[in-house]
Amino acid sequence: MSVRRLTLATSLLLVPALGLTACGSESSDKGAKTSATCPDGRIRFGVEPFEDPDKLTPAAKVLADALGETLDCEVELTITDDYSAEVLAMQNGKLDLAMFGPLGYVFASKRAKAEAIASFSDEHGKVSSYTAGIWVPKDSPLKTVKDLKGHSLALASAGSTSGDALPRKALLDAGLKASDVRTNYAGGHPEALLALTNDTVDAAEINSQQLASATESGTFDPAKYRRIWGSEPVPNDPITVRGDLDATFKKAIVDALLKLPADKVGKIGALLDVDPPAPLVAVDKSTYQTLFDLADTLHLTEKDV
Repeated sequence: MSVRRLTLATSLLLVPALGLTACGSESSDKGAKTSATCPDGRIRFGVEPFEDPDKLTPAAKVLADALGETLDCEVELTITDDYSAEVLAMQNGKLDLAMFGPLGYVFASKRAKAEAIASFSDEHGKVSSYTAGIWVPKDSPLKTVKDLKGHSLALASAGSTSGDALPRKALLDAGLKASDVRTNYAGGHPEALLALTNDTVDAAEINSQQLASATESGTFDPAKYRRIWGSEPVPNDPITVRGDLDATFKKAIVDALLKLPADKVGKIGALLDVDPPAPLVAVDKSTYQTLFDLADTLHLTEKDV
């Protein structure tokens, strides 16, 4: 198997374009509604590709359509090609709202002045969370992260919180150098899991969200595998607004998001392992401080995007 030993910085610098895939009407018509809460007759909403598009797109569309109905404004949904593309799209004014992975939000905060405004709550009204993990076959001789030396590890995508940064931090904490482990960016969380089940790697990152989704769909049997490492809980993905937008627009967006009923939020929330369905809850930069700290620990800067 061809193995790409890419650092986060290197892989992000290779992105040549915005890589956007729109899931709605292309532009505002001449007769489209335009107001302080509906700039240019539409709101452009981006979502990072954390799940199989066949599952993610319809789930995200439920939330986007509900937001559009609340604000009486078309919400144009875009599922971006990768994590860095979404950051660049917001930086270049191509997105008004974006749902980022926690680490993607760190970069977007610096590059596009993205402001975290809402995330997915648990049944107690608190911000829900998930964990990163490294898994191996049940009969594997690998017992700890340190045992990965000389072995192959499938990661999800460069810039992913649980599929890149946190596993690489685990390698560092175990005293391993980047060259000690043959890391391979599989292209996403489902692909990393598939690399493990197809026996093309010795270990793979599988976060708790992907674990729940794949187990429910029958594509992964946890009884045949073991988790040799797990992270501390990570606050779930924030929905953000571009920082240079009008204050009236920002307030309207926050008010609308926090009033969306649980069933409209729950479709995409289920893909983030949020069960039972619950409304969105307000968040801000302080909610994700541990991720800003992680970026500092791994010496990630704005240049990495």
